[in-house]
Amino acid sequence: MRLTRKRSGPGGGQHELTRPVRNPFVHDLRFTPLQKAKVAIMTLTLFPIRLFFAAFMMLLAWPFAFVAAMGRTGKELEQPMSWWRKFLDITLKAIMRTMWFAGGFHWVTVKGRQALPAEAPILTLAPHSSYFDAIPVTMTMASIVMKAESKDIPVWGTLINYIRPVFVSRSDQDSRKKTVEEIRRRAHSNGIWPQVMIFPEGTCTNRSCLITFKPGAFIPGVPVQPVVLRYPNKMDTITWTWQGPGAMDILWLTLCQFHNYVEIEFLPIYTPSEEEKRNPALYANNVRHVMAKALGVSVTDYTFEDCQLALAEGQLRLPSDTSLLEFARLVRSLGLKPEKLEKELKQFSVNAKNRNGERINLKEFAEYLSVPVTEKLEDLFALFDENEEGVIDLREYVIALSVVCRPSKTLETIQLAFEMYQSENYKTIVEGELAVILKTALGVSELNVTDLFRAIDEEEKGKITFVDFDRFATLNPHFAEMFLYPNMVDSETCVNSSSVTAPNGFCTDFTPEDMEEYHNEQKKLN
Repeated sequence: MRLTRKRSGPGGGQHELTRPVRNPFVHDLRFTPLQKAKVAIMTLTLFPIRLFFAAFMMLLAWPFAFVAAMGRTGKELEQPMSWWRKFLDITLKAIMRTMWFAGGFHWVTVKGRQALPAEAPILTLAPHSSYFDAIPVTMTMASIVMKAESKDIPVWGTLINYIRPVFVSRSDQDSRKKTVEEIRRRAHSNGIWPQVMIFPEGTCTNRSCLITFKPGAFIPGVPVQPVVLRYPNKMDTITWTWQGPGAMDILWLTLCQFHNYVEIEFLPIYTPSEEEKRNPALYANNVRHVMAKALGVSVTDYTFEDCQLALAEGQLRLPSDTSLLEFARLVRSLGLKPEKLEKELKQFSVNAKNRNGERINLKEFAEYLSVPVTEKLEDLFALFDENEEGVIDLREYVIALSVVCRPSKTLETIQLAFEMYQSENYKTIVEGELAVILKTALGVSELNVTDLFRAIDEEEKGKITFVDFDRFATLNPHFAEMFLYPNMVDSETCVNSSSVTAPNGFCTDFTPEDMEEYHNEQKKLN
C-alpha cells in the first residue's frame, strides 16, 4: 500500500493527496545527550520537591472541596452563591493554581474572554492531548463528563464532585442516552447550571491535527464557546497518547522541566444555524474547522475507532506511518462500516481468490463494493494502485479490510491471505507473495521479508505453507520486531513506547463507554 496517493485533478493533471504528516495517536519523544543529562540532574534535585508540593496542594484542597459540597442541592443553583461558598470557590482555585505552579506551570497565558453560562452553556476544548488538560478545568471550575467510578477515588473523587460533573455509568446500558439528556437539560437552564466543559475529540492525540469531533456537545443545539489549548514548549513532555511514553513517564519528565508553558484561548461564541441545530454532526464539523484555523493545524476524519486500530495488540503492531488509518477513514467515508463487514470477510476472500490474481479497474472495484465512483473511492483505489496502472489486486483490499475489521486477530488475517495467495495443489506461497501480504497488513509501501522467509523456510524449499508460518509465529511471538521493523524504536534516544490500553482522557466525550466496549472485545479475542 502506498503512503501517498494520486488521482486526477482539474484538466486531467495529477495531484497528490497525503495523509496527515504524523499519526495523531503516536508520540515519539526523543532526547539529545544534553537533554538526558538535564533530566537526570532534575530527577535528583527538583523533581521530588515538586512532586511533594503538588501532592500536598491536592491534599490541602480536599477539605475545602468536601465542606463546599456538603448539603448542596440543585435548588441552590437558583439562588446567588453565599459568601462562604464564594470564599471556598476562590480558595480552591488558588490552591489548584498553586499546585500547577509547583509542577512548573509558572505562566498560564489566557487569551480572549470566557463567556457566561447564559451566553454559552457548553465549552468545547481541543486538542485533547494530556491529563494536564485539567488546567482549564481547575481554573474555571466548569462541570465535566466523567465516568461514575471516579467519584469513589479518595481525594480526587471529592474534588471532582465539587464541580458537579455529568457522570457516565458503565453498568447502566442507557448511560449514553441519559448523559446526553443531562447535558441538554443543563444547557437549556438559562445559565443556572455551571458551564459543561467537553473534549469533543473523545480521546488524546499529539495535537498535530484535529480528529473527528463526537456530537455529544452539539446535540443540545445551543451556542458553544470553542476553547483551544497550546503547549508551546521546546520539548513536548506533555503529550500522552496511545503509543508513546506512559502516564508516569509523562509526569516525571514534565516535572523535570524548569518551565512548562500553556496557553488557553477562548474563541468567540459559536451560535449554530437552524441547519446545524438539526444536524449535530455538521455543527461539530464546522466548530472543528474554526478551532483548527485558530490553532493553525489541519483537520482529519480520523476517529476514536482509528485510535483503537492504532493501539491494537497483536503480533503485527502497526507502524506509526501506516496507511491503514487512511484506509479505514476512506472505507467509512464510503458508508461502509468495518465492524459490520467482518462477517463478510470470508466471502470477500473467496471472490478475490476466484479471480486468480486478475486485476480490476476502478469501475469494477465500484461494482464490487456496490458504491458509485466518487473522489473518495478514487482515493481508496489509489492506495492499492502502487504503479499507477489503473488496476489493483482485490486480494490486497481484502487483507487491509481484515486488519481494520479485527486488528488484534493477526494470525487470522494472515491465514485468510494465505488462502487467497496459496497454490491450489501444495497450499504454498513464495517470498514475493509473503512480502505483499505483510506489507499490506502493515500498511507500508516497502518491506523486506527475505530474512523472515528464510527463517520460516528451514528446508530451503523456496516456498512455505500457513502451517509453517503459524508454527514459526508460535515459537517466535515477537517475529515482527525481530525481522520486519527492528529499528522502529531507537532505545538510545527515544522513551520506550507504551501500548497500555488505558483511557487517556480524563474528560472525554463518552469515552468511558467506548473503552469498556473495546476492553470487552479484547477479552473475547484473548
